[in-house]
Amino acid sequence: MSWKSHLGNLGQNVQQGVAGLNITQQTGKLTKSFAEFSQTARERLGTLDQDDVTELPEEYKDLERRVDALRNTHASLLRVAKVYESEPYDYPTQINESVTETATNISHTLTSWAAAATKELGSTNSPNPNHDPSNGNNITGLMAKVLKSYAIVQARIGDQRLVQDEAIQSGFLQPWQSSLNLGLQAAMKSRQNVRSARLALDAARLAQKNAAEGPKKEQARIEVDNAEEKLVAATEEAIELMKRVLDDPEPIRAIAQLVKAQQAYHSAANDALQGLIGEVEDAAVSAEAEFRKSRA
Repeated sequence: MSWKSHLGNLGQNVQQGVAGLNITQQTGKLTKSFAEFSQTARERLGTLDQDDVTELPEEYKDLERRVDALRNTHASLLRVAKVYESEPYDYPTQINESVTETATNISHTLTSWAAAATKELGSTNSPNPNHDPSNGNNITGLMAKVLKSYAIVQARIGDQRLVQDEAIQSGFLQPWQSSLNLGLQAAMKSRQNVRSARLALDAARLAQKNAAEGPKKEQARIEVDNAEEKLVAATEEAIELMKRVLDDPEPIRAIAQLVKAQQAYHSAANDALQGLIGEVEDAAVSAEAEFRKSRA
């Protein structure tokens, strides 16, 4: 036989062996999946004795509850805080103009109107010497001035809000969606591994219980031992991962950044409005005086 034929036969044998191995692996996976599915169905239907269901450690179950609470908190805060990724989140979708733009436009209109009216009144004689028709225009001018100041303050507040949004996105949303989310995903995957290992162990124990004495019984016992080792390993890994995500200080640091960004924004907004309120109140007093003077 030539080397070419020998190598060809060897390659064919290897290929057949790999194919057989793949079939064996797939068959093993299907058998395992079916056993776990059957065990799950029996548990849900209540056809199993309580002793046939492996009890997981109390520490593990307590960690499960705490991780579930953290996961719900993570999802809730993320859902609320993601609005900061959208700039117009605090305005109705039907409104196309911001408060700043509206106030500026009204201020400009009122200023032009007051100037035109004053010019017209300058060329018109008043029938009542005690009545000054320009008083109404003074009030209009005051309103225009107030609205202009209000527009400037609103623009300043809007800039501060954008600073807040950027700080929340970088300081809260990014770590909240990255490190914490990855930790939770790892913990949830490990819990799924524990569930699969527990179902496999219970299925193996049930098979051992129903196996006839002899080689099959011994093989079933070996499978139970292997399944127990896998469950112990999976449980220990899950406990470690759940503790890690629960002990992670990153979520609290992220919340601190969220609060800090909001505090800075509201403080800046308060300072801006505080500076405006005096001007608005003075304008209101002046307008009241002008009104009373015009009615005297």
